[in-house]
This record gives sequence, structure tokens and C-alpha cells, in this order.
Amino acid sequence: MDRAYISLPTKAVANLSNAELFGRLASRLPFALEPAQRTAWEYQIGHLRQLAQGLPEAHAFLEFLIPRMGRRADLVLLHGGIVFVIEYKLGARLYDRSSFDQVYGYGLDLKHFHESSHGLPIVPILVATHAANDDGRNLQWDADRLARPLGVNADGLLPAIQRICQEHTSPPIDATAWENGRYRPTPTIVEAAQALYRGHAVEEISRSEAGAENLTHTADYVASAIEAAKRDRRKIICFITGVPGSGKTLAGLNLATARQRAHRDEHAVFLSGNGPLVDVLSEALALDAVARAREAGTITSKTQEDRRAAAFIQNIHHFRDDALATRNAPVEKVAVFDEAQRAWDVEQTSKFMQQKKGQLGFSMSEPEFLLSVMDRHDDWCAIICLVGGGQEINTGEAGIEEWLRALERSFRHWQAHIPDSLAHSCHLADEVTAPALHLATSLRSFRAERLSDFVGHVIAGDSAAARQVKAALNSFPLHITRDLEQARRWLRQKRRGAERAGLLASSNAARLKPHGVFVKAKIEPAKWFLAPSDDVRASDALEDAATEFDVQGLELDWTCVCWDANYRRDGDQWHALQFKGTRWQAVNDEARKAYVANAYRVLLTRGRQGMVVFVPEGSTEDATRARANYDAIYAFLSDCGFSDLPS
Repeated sequence: MDRAYISLPTKAVANLSNAELFGRLASRLPFALEPAQRTAWEYQIGHLRQLAQGLPEAHAFLEFLIPRMGRRADLVLLHGGIVFVIEYKLGARLYDRSSFDQVYGYGLDLKHFHESSHGLPIVPILVATHAANDDGRNLQWDADRLARPLGVNADGLLPAIQRICQEHTSPPIDATAWENGRYRPTPTIVEAAQALYRGHAVEEISRSEAGAENLTHTADYVASAIEAAKRDRRKIICFITGVPGSGKTLAGLNLATARQRAHRDEHAVFLSGNGPLVDVLSEALALDAVARAREAGTITSKTQEDRRAAAFIQNIHHFRDDALATRNAPVEKVAVFDEAQRAWDVEQTSKFMQQKKGQLGFSMSEPEFLLSVMDRHDDWCAIICLVGGGQEINTGEAGIEEWLRALERSFRHWQAHIPDSLAHSCHLADEVTAPALHLATSLRSFRAERLSDFVGHVIAGDSAAARQVKAALNSFPLHITRDLEQARRWLRQKRRGAERAGLLASSNAARLKPHGVFVKAKIEPAKWFLAPSDDVRASDALEDAATEFDVQGLELDWTCVCWDANYRRDGDQWHALQFKGTRWQAVNDEARKAYVANAYRVLLTRGRQGMVVFVPEGSTEDATRARANYDAIYAFLSDCGFSDLPS
């Protein structure tokens, strides 16, 4: 796809009229042209003409796609061997933090994900057209040759570029080769949800090779299956599996947004039992919609956008509760169930229904009940189940077999589309096997592609295998420290722009309390993940630790995992414990042991760019914090490949 709406050498600008340039931009816009966008382009075209006169050897890209963020930079200029990423704020008299973070994010995106930009100097510039000028003399460069964002006014942009090029000489950049360089973006699930909700296609925001193709093939297959169900007036269920990090949630969001855009009458919905994920995504979509409306000069409200987001992303338990209140078919004809294997079994569902909902005699598992709700439709409907595995952290999770047993037992008239990689023992009346329903390519962070393998060996207690994988994680810092303040300093040093950092701890890490990590104090997930860094509730404040229940399905850029004695080494084995009253007690139930192990598996795989593990020194006076227990944990993690945090 074309990266920019317009790509041309600045010396060619004089040969085109303002109307011709505007027409090229408008012809590429996939949405209706808003008055605010017209005004912005008219201004930027006039300003480009001034820049072209002073920079005749430069190359300009207008509306350059920044895939990870699902946005377009107003202007990218290649000049003097430097990549200048420029964002305009018309009429602005101040350089606000969010605008600096936005343009810095563009620079980070290019540096990390655009292969042609990896080794080049990049300067993000915020043009607040009516602000006081910063002449660029205080430009600060990071070690990877990405400059801290610079703020200039409209008159100051040209002199700043000229001065920077004089002071920082670099070899010329081939504009064609640079533009054609491979882009391999890996958006966070929040960034992906925002971009898809705005109307971007999944191939625009995902890695441009096998990953995006795999997602596209899956989406095409499911779309075709849904259309066939509509035509034949039948009910279908599709199971989507994938390797760790393959983008199953991204695939589900893509399917739901695509159906909403093209078939509003279907009321496609994304359902998840992960409450924090729903809260964070809903809030992120609403905040982004309000910000975009403000930029476009249109009228909306946070309440209105909250309502729209809630219709698209819902907590599966709210969906269930609504279905209990009526026997009518739901308005949704297409339902995407995230982490479908975590739906409750018969025992857990019945217990909840009887104790919390007064549904005496309720005897269905959650999968069977949800199937029965969608089965109320007279004609057709479609369920898409996203199937993960290996991170069960809650009691009563039924696994994917319960969905299949419910189909076999009570819904034999449904057609089941199953990936060929999903083995099962059920005998389904109408089963279609489809390779396209398995996502075989990992889309994990550019630095963390093998992190899940490394963590798997750590949790399995195989330090030799962990060290071997660690050798392939050279660009992913893995540190360990006994000093929590040192860990905080490292996180603050590493975080740039709108990147997120945070403290993580197991929900039963009760003896981290002396270090100020109190896991019983609940966070507000939406605030923790989305609030600006100067908000004390934000993850970046590094005050409140999130648990495995808060962060499953979500990510941060930089993490500190605070490790307590509830998962400790004894000889050559891990042992799971829980803190009750005044002492640690062994966990003997095998399922509960797995929950403790998986809690640490979740915590250790939340970082996209780097991680430090904090292991307390312990105490010689407090038996609940025995030094020997923490020393054994520290020694094993060091043996796995975690290196001491540089002082």
C-alpha cells in the first residue's frame, strides 16, 4: 500500500498549484472531508511551499501512515540525511504534553518498526503555529539516534531544520528506497482497537508479511462463513486458535469492527470475560473518539462515546445477565467471544447462578448457556470463539472441550468450523475443518518474539533451556534487582513518549507490603493503563502494582515484576504457596498450583520492550520473609539469564 497520500521532491512543489496538491490529498481520503481537515491541508500546503523554497533538495511525504498508531503524520521530510517527522497544531499557542507524545510516538514507530529508518537520525517536530519559538539549539539525542521532540512555531520550522542539518551531518537518504523499506508494526491491543474502531484495515496496522496475511485469510474465511449462514438461514460457530502472540484478540476485534462497518444490522459485538480488558478498551475507544471529534471540529460527548463503545465491546457476564432477564433473542447476530476456553464449567456456573442470581436448579455450563442464548434467533446467527491456552488463572474454567460437548449434546443443528490443529473427541453432526482458522505466525513485539518461550522454561524450572532462548533475546533487556527503587529509576529512564511502564505482582504476593507493594489495594485498570504519567493512578507513576487479573490480555512497554515467596524454589522445584493469616501455607491442589504458576507466566509476558524482576532481600527477623527463600528465587532467575540491573 502507498505509505503517503503525496510523495514528491520539494523542487517539484513549484510545478503544482495549491488546488492540484489539495486534490491529490482529498482523492486519497477514505472518509468524508471535514471542514477542519480542509483548513489544515490548505494551511500545510501553503507552508510546504515556503519550506520547499528553503529546502530544494529535500523529499516530502504528506499524510504519512504510522501503522502501529493507526494515524498519519502530517509531514515527513528527508533532508540532510535526517528524517524529520512533523505534526502541525493549527492555532496552538502552547506545546502541550499530549502533542509532544504524539509526534514522539511517530518517531518511535519509525525507529522501531520501519527497517529503512532503524539506523537513521530521526527528529520529531511539533509545530504549534502560534506558540513562542524554540530555536532547536537544545536538541537532545537518545542512544539510538532518535531526538527528543522539538517544539517550534510556523516561522521557526525552516530555520530549525536548516540549523539541525548544519550541526548534525549524515549521508544523503535515497527517498525511494526509504519509502519502500519494510514496515513491521506491532501495535498494542489498545492501539489496535482504536485504529480498527476508526476504520483502518488490519493490514494497515499489522506486520506487513506473514502475520497480516494470516489475519486476513482468517478474516476472509470467517466472513465467507457468515455470509453463507445468512444465505442458508443457519447457525454457525467458528473456533480460532493460534500460537502465543499470534493476534487472536486482534483477529476478533478486526472481525467485529468489519461486520459493524459493513453490516450494521448485525450488531456485531466483542464479548470478553476479562473485565479489566473490557474497561480499558472501552475507555480507550471513547477517549480517542472524543479527541478525534475535537480535532475535526465536530460535536460529541464522553457519555455518548461511552455508550457507543459499550455497544461494541461488552463484558460477557453483562451479556449473560441481560439474557437471563428475558427469553427474547439478543439484538446481536454476530458475537465474538474472547478467551472462550475460560468460560465456566457446569459446577462454577450453577454455583454462581444459584448464589448470585437466584437461579435455583440452573444446570448448564457457561458455553451451553451462551449457545442457548444465540440459538433463540429464528433464522441465523454466528459465534466466533477465540481460543487461547496455558494462562488459566481462575477457578472453574471449562476449556474449549465444553463448547464442543455442548454442541454435541444440545446444538447438533449448528455447523461448527474448526481449525485442523484443534484435536477433540466429540462427535459433531456438522463439522467443517479449516486450516485458515489457525493463526500460525507470532505478532509479538519486535523485541519479544521469543519471550513466551523463555518464560515457559523459567516457569517449568529449566534454567538451561531458558539461558539458550535468552541468547536470542539480545534486544529485550531482562534484568533482576534486589532494590525496588533502582528498578523504578530504570523504568523511568527507559520510558519515552507515550510508552507505558508499570509495577506488576501476583495477587497473593502478600509479603511485598513492607516494600510498598500492596496487592490488596485494587487499581482502576482504565486509569492505570490510560491516564497520563503525571496522574498518581497511572501505571507510569510506579506507585500501584497491577496483578495478573488486571493485566491479562494487555501489555506495557517496560515492566517490573515484583516476585514474592508465594512461588519459590525448594531444591530443583518450584513450590506454590498462599498467605493466610500470619503464615505461608502450601498449595496442594494441582489446579491451584497451576493458577499460581500461570499468574507468574502472565506477569512475565506483559512487557513489550524490556523487564526487570524485583526480588526482595528478605529478612532475618520476619519468618514470613525469610531471606533464604528470596535468595533461592534470585539465584535461579539469575541462572536462567536475568542479569543484574546496571547501577
